[in-house]
Amino acid sequence: MKYYIIAGEASGDIHGANLMKSLRELDPGSMFRVWGGDRMAGQGGHLVKHYRDLAFMGFVEVLFNLRTILSNMSFCKKDILEYAPDVLILIDYPGFNLRIAEFAHEHNLRVVYYISPQIWAWKKNRVHTIRRVVDKMIVILPFETSFYQTYGVEVDYVGHPLLDHLNAQPPASRADFLRKHGLKDQPVIALLPGSRKQEVTGMLNEMLKIVPHYPDHQFVVGGVSTLSPEVYHWLDKSGRVKVIFNDMTNLLHASEAALVTSGTATLETALMRVPQVVCYKGNYFSYQIARRIVDVKYISLVNLIMDKPVVTELIQNDLNERNLKKQLDLLLFDKEVRSRMLADYQQLIELLGNHGASDRAAEIISRLLQKQNPVVR
Repeated sequence: MKYYIIAGEASGDIHGANLMKSLRELDPGSMFRVWGGDRMAGQGGHLVKHYRDLAFMGFVEVLFNLRTILSNMSFCKKDILEYAPDVLILIDYPGFNLRIAEFAHEHNLRVVYYISPQIWAWKKNRVHTIRRVVDKMIVILPFETSFYQTYGVEVDYVGHPLLDHLNAQPPASRADFLRKHGLKDQPVIALLPGSRKQEVTGMLNEMLKIVPHYPDHQFVVGGVSTLSPEVYHWLDKSGRVKVIFNDMTNLLHASEAALVTSGTATLETALMRVPQVVCYKGNYFSYQIARRIVDVKYISLVNLIMDKPVVTELIQNDLNERNLKKQLDLLLFDKEVRSRMLADYQQLIELLGNHGASDRAAEIISRLLQKQNPVVR
């Protein structure tokens, strides 16, 4: 079978790669043409576009890059028709992927959406587009099933693929990690500022302000290889901060606490059982727009899934040196706060279920493709 997969960011690249691995086990002759990153390319996908060229965040930023986005969309449509896949698999990235789904529907291509966009938070009207143009919706969060069923969308819940990702690479010992990266035998605080250049520069600038307050700890930034090392180093005025690339699991395993930019990394940090503070500060105008249209109580996946404030979220003006120090002190030195958060993490893990999401998603896609009947619209 021929698969065309589109993922627009780092987390989608991870989940897309795991899905490709599972699909190949069911379909050894599979061929993949992908929009994603190094992990999907490493699974044998022909990489058409890298996610670093696709990731524009915020309303204002999208507006400024509209010409590039439209050019990418036009190229993608042409490329899909030339490749003629047996199925188009879309991973999150809704602003782009939903338009591509409509195009594929018009050309009678099967469409699977794996990892739902957060339409339950904003732009709920997109669910009607999904019902019309997507053949199978595969979701990874427990509450998404009832949301889609309410609107009559055919949906399957498979669990969260991060559990697969973490299960596939057991972490190294703390001692081995410290030795490998030339770190001191001091408590580690992980700084996870995101994967896009604009969020890394903005978030890391805020996170680094608290470094002088903790002379007995070492701060380690979880870097992504799609960004130049200079993006990280020019922000660090203390000279104390180490940047480690593509070793997130081992970094978290060795950490006492973490400061994490909102996104999938908040969930990964929780699954690794590391107490965290969730951080977010974006473009002022983009944030003001989002405040008025996003219908959720929380910005972190941990709190959204648990439907309560498990982790503290410091957003916009609340993200400052004083608040960061206050919250980090609680995580490091207040045993009751730490134990309560870790207990909530355990409930979160049980709620998400066991690993195997990628295999279950691959089986659903395989069954869809094995149907002999033509696509019914």
